Amino acid sequence: MKGIFVACFLITNVLFGQKIYWTESGKLKWSNFKSKINNQRGENVVAYTNCGWIYSYVRSSNPKSAIKIKIETVFNENKSWKDVKKINDYVLLHEQKHFDVAEVFSRKLRKEVAEKVKTGMDFDKYFKEIYNRILKEYQDFQRAYDGETKNGIIEEKQSEYNRIIAEELENFKSYKAS
Repeated sequence: MKGIFVACFLITNVLFGQKIYWTESGKLKWSNFKSKINNQRGENVVAYTNCGWIYSYVRSSNPKSAIKIKIETVFNENKSWKDVKKINDYVLLHEQKHFDVAEVFSRKLRKEVAEKVKTGMDFDKYFKEIYNRILKEYQDFQRAYDGETKNGIIEEKQSEYNRIIAEELENFKSYKAS
């Protein structure tokens, strides 16, 4: 008898609301930012992107049996906010890159999981450590991205990050969600 367990843990509390799943051709629009609350509480904040990843898995009650893990990158519309008086296409690109960064780290997570987690026993032994390490790397990258670009204001740094993010998506393209 197979046991099925589905877990959805989100790195940014993406628990409720409309979700958009990351795709290469899909781009955010200002209409996707539906929160009425600026939870960043800064006067200079123009927008806030709530994104991250969710995972689910199916495993047998036999810990030596294969496990199937699915990892998806999501944007939560109801927790993403914009100041309608300040938005523009340049700011939207900066916010899109936050979503793209989430996809980069989803791919890194998929890669490590594919390499190290083959069975339920592997999951129990390795998944939490892999997940937490990549989560920290993701959070550090997002902070550095906003800090170094001053939330997209420094155009030269924004261009540099646009290039870095595109390269990382390309480097991990074989780990796109299937």
